[in-house]
Amino acid sequence: MDQRLREKLAQIATEYNELERKISDPQVINSASYRDLCQRHTKLQKICQAAAELNNLQQMIVEEEELLQAEDDVEMRTQLTTDLQQMQKSLAHLTSHIRVLLHPEDKEDVKNAIVEIRAGTGGDESALFAADLFRMYSRYAEDRKWKITLLDTHPTSIYGFKAITFVAEGKGAYGRFRYESGVHRVQRVPKTESSGRIHTSTATVAVFPEAEEVEIKIDSNEIKIETFRSTGPGGQSVNTTDSAVRLTHIPTGISASCQDEKSQLRNKLQAMRILRSRIKDFYERQKEADISAQRRKQIGSGERSEKIRTYNFPQNRATDHRIGLTLHQLETILAGDLDPLIDRLIEATDEASWVTTHS
Repeated sequence: MDQRLREKLAQIATEYNELERKISDPQVINSASYRDLCQRHTKLQKICQAAAELNNLQQMIVEEEELLQAEDDVEMRTQLTTDLQQMQKSLAHLTSHIRVLLHPEDKEDVKNAIVEIRAGTGGDESALFAADLFRMYSRYAEDRKWKITLLDTHPTSIYGFKAITFVAEGKGAYGRFRYESGVHRVQRVPKTESSGRIHTSTATVAVFPEAEEVEIKIDSNEIKIETFRSTGPGGQSVNTTDSAVRLTHIPTGISASCQDEKSQLRNKLQAMRILRSRIKDFYERQKEADISAQRRKQIGSGERSEKIRTYNFPQNRATDHRIGLTLHQLETILAGDLDPLIDRLIEATDEASWVTTHS
């Protein structure tokens, strides 16, 4: 554990002990700030419990190393070495978990996430890759008990997606999905390739925190509403009624459409969810245009034009280019096990913020 982490955990322990005293004070219990204090207490309690577990594990490692040095029996030395290696792995995982717990929560992080996936270069293969990414995110959300609601889909005849937009509803969804914004690249032999050549295709992912009505006031006079017939590979209610809706915000030129619902009103409501969040994102990006060049260099800009990750099937690897992390567990990642990637991205973001603040 580095010195900076030790100091941070010591500060947390001091604050936690002070909060323990405060929330048991009858005057504080009846105050307006009691609920906020309890929420902070719960967060710090998790960190302190993990820190205590970390200290115990470090002590066990020291004792195991002493036993190993004193042991002459070959079989026992082998067993002690194996146990020590396992403890070291557990220590690394626990340290990573603590760093994630220490991550300062942005007020946006707790919100629902609106995720847009679009096929990029690669034709049919990129549409299939977009579908793979949607399945990956769906399984990740399912593991975290978040609800997935489709807002707009544009499927292809080979079970891919030209584009798909969904909302992940659950506390903290945006705080995790926000790290997925950017260009995703896949390298594999497509199902449609008869010669066995490896192709490279891309899909883009954009993630927004879902904006509430109170955050973004949209004048109805500034919205252009268009209706059209749903399109798709086939099925009932496709190309039969003008139920699909496209909304355009005239001042910014930002638009959103939805065609998945049979009801025009439902499509309009879903399109408004997308539009509101896109407009909020547009204004937030204007505010954040002066982000320090040093921080951008540390972790990357997060711009959607930036290639952030490669999924290489022949080598069974996923590489996140923002932090230079390669994991040879592609199958589990595509099955929704994204935490090993996202946790490291959170750590790198925190480290970049610390460097920027203290430089």
